[in-house]
Amino acid sequence: MTIDKTAIRNASTVIVLRDRTSDPHILMGQRGSKAAFMPNKFVFPGGAVDAEDASVPLAQGLPEICKNRLIDDLRDDTPEMITHALAVAAIRELWEETGQILGVPGDWTTTPTPDWTEFATTGHVPSAHGLQFVFRAITPPGRPRRFDARFFLVDAAELASDLDDFSRACDELSHLQWVPLTKAREFDLPFITEVVLAEVEGRLNDQTPPTSVPFFKNTDEATYFKQLHGRTASDADLGG
Repeated sequence: MTIDKTAIRNASTVIVLRDRTSDPHILMGQRGSKAAFMPNKFVFPGGAVDAEDASVPLAQGLPEICKNRLIDDLRDDTPEMITHALAVAAIRELWEETGQILGVPGDWTTTPTPDWTEFATTGHVPSAHGLQFVFRAITPPGRPRRFDARFFLVDAAELASDLDDFSRACDELSHLQWVPLTKAREFDLPFITEVVLAEVEGRLNDQTPPTSVPFFKNTDEATYFKQLHGRTASDADLGG
């Protein structure tokens, strides 16, 4: 498949938070020096949505409030099915880049695609119920790659794997580690990661989905913040 490098691609990023009430840490790794996008930076696991992500089954989908907020955010330019693909991409990228499993024990009802074959051999089915949509950002113009990234926060207790075992990770991220939240800004971070860190810090004592989601929007015409409040259940039922 040929990728249009000038297009803005949908992407998912996962912020895994460990020991949030006692000694909060976040899972991060370093991108390679030859990476086309954010070389050498310490980042959260994440990446672009693949076409196959829309067809991967989930044991449980996103929390309804998060799903509706994504739908509301996307209704002008993206089909509703992208919410499923975004959740799947988040779980897939977490698995590929860290070897961590966000899923529940179970058997697949379909034949896993190549990207999911090894995940399936662990005896788990991906599950998105622990993901919370907490931030959205579009890469500024002029970068070699541009992404419309949705950031999902998940508590490490939701993972069905050894939190300190990264042996199944691919080599896309190096120096995988649990970074103390208080020390994260000492690393070489992208600007948007620093912004998201402030959002995470503000949510340490609140484990419910946020009432609104910050959106850092970069277009060729302007850069601005807005808040995504989502629509009510009645709005969603009516397609409003």
